[in-house]
Amino acid sequence: MNTSPAPNYVQRLLEESGLTSSHEPIDVMLVSILLEDHYHLSGRLERVATEKDDTFRLSTDSSNYLVKVSPPDEAGAVVDLQTAAMRYLETTASHLPVQRVKLTADGDDNVTITLKDGRTRVLRAFDFVEGQVLAQTNPDAERLAEVGEMLGLIDVALRPFTHPADRRGLAWDIQHFHQLTELVEHTPVPEHRRLARAVFQLFEETVVPQLSALETQVIHGDFSPYNVVVDPKSDHFVTGVIDFGDTVRSAVIFDPAVPMANLLGRTPGQPWQEACAFAAGYQRERPIKATELPLLPVAALARLTLRALLTNWRAERAPERREYLLDHAKDDWTNVERSLTVHLDDVMAHLTEARGGHS
Repeated sequence: MNTSPAPNYVQRLLEESGLTSSHEPIDVMLVSILLEDHYHLSGRLERVATEKDDTFRLSTDSSNYLVKVSPPDEAGAVVDLQTAAMRYLETTASHLPVQRVKLTADGDDNVTITLKDGRTRVLRAFDFVEGQVLAQTNPDAERLAEVGEMLGLIDVALRPFTHPADRRGLAWDIQHFHQLTELVEHTPVPEHRRLARAVFQLFEETVVPQLSALETQVIHGDFSPYNVVVDPKSDHFVTGVIDFGDTVRSAVIFDPAVPMANLLGRTPGQPWQEACAFAAGYQRERPIKATELPLLPVAALARLTLRALLTNWRAERAPERREYLLDHAKDDWTNVERSLTVHLDDVMAHLTEARGGHS
């Protein structure tokens, strides 16, 4: 089976994902004016480091908001997909703690900004979700299972959701992983290149032959420990789910694979322990098909490897975000190596046990 990407496929996918260019940060005064004109909001704006958007925290006398301005190379339809998914969940699953979109004074969910060169950017405001992100805590297995349950509930709620842009091209979408092998050449450390090639081979042998048959739906796409807000003192551990920037229609198993990737290797002696705890919770709400479950650990390894590869590649091209990017991926190669020391049959034994009687 020839799975080599067509010429320019990788470049096109990276462009569609908004990863190929950097841009001048938007003027804070312009953002302040737009917020006052369209939302009747004024207060102190503070920049927040993120991967692509210009992001701010707005503190007013009565409330706090998160303000995002999309990069100029991100299609308006893609921004609309992200917003539509959030509003759909607010309407159909209001009990889930998904970040809320704030409407303008005219009832719109965004403001379009036209740049001097004719390109457009989209400004949106959201309720600010207070609290710690999961990455700042040390949850036990049951708390991690609760986080998994939350993603399971979100995926169940999103099952019927559709959008004209939900088949967008997204480099972070694991279904494209095997077509991104050329990123290995941008990785300077020989041992890291060896690890990446090992994961590519594993993915090619186990996941690629079944890609077309996998169950699909619109998924969150980036349920990472930085996008889950928690309260360790509360009976309801997860208090907020944020950042739908990677929402896409893809294989269902690729959604839990993202947080599992982020959890790999954090307990060095048992590198899959936390990831399996998360998966156990996810399957309580959104059981994974028996035929697809063996692909889940490979997908998690692929996602972790992908982040390491894209981080190196992206940091070269977006120096203004280099510190943010490298900080989020500083342990990735170590955790890939640790995880590969465990036989996948052993990982599967844990996943199957947690899955119980689901078929």
